[in-house]
Amino acid sequence: MADNEAAEASRNQARVVTEFRANEGKVAGRHDGMPLLLLTTTGARSGQRRATPLTYYPYGDRYVVAAAAAGTPGHPAWYHNLVANPEVSVEIGTETFTAVASVAAGAERDALYARCAKAYPQLAEYQSRTSREIPMVIIARTPVNRR
Repeated sequence: MADNEAAEASRNQARVVTEFRANEGKVAGRHDGMPLLLLTTTGARSGQRRATPLTYYPYGDRYVVAAAAAGTPGHPAWYHNLVANPEVSVEIGTETFTAVASVAAGAERDALYARCAKAYPQLAEYQSRTSREIPMVIIARTPVNRR
């Protein structure tokens, strides 16, 4: 991705984050009607916290997101960040919670990919654009301590 394309993608992402927060989790345009969350990770090198809008798939009491990066050759930055620091923050609608992210492997990854690609056919299109296997990330709420 050229520098100007990366800058435009970053600006678009920032607009989606702002719109999400201003409209109780609803976003127009290509995200309209899709289940969308904001995943906030801590930069592996910078230590800065960054929110990324992602389509998600419910998985019991957890959520699944695909590190698709629209089928580009490399994994998205947010994926590298959560591998380095799996403690994340998630916003869905008006709710914000802490969570732990883990990368699905083997048969579980394959099953999650199949479910998500069926629900969101664009995921299969992204996979066809790249030789890397798109990681499937499971997000689990951090348990609340009760006294």
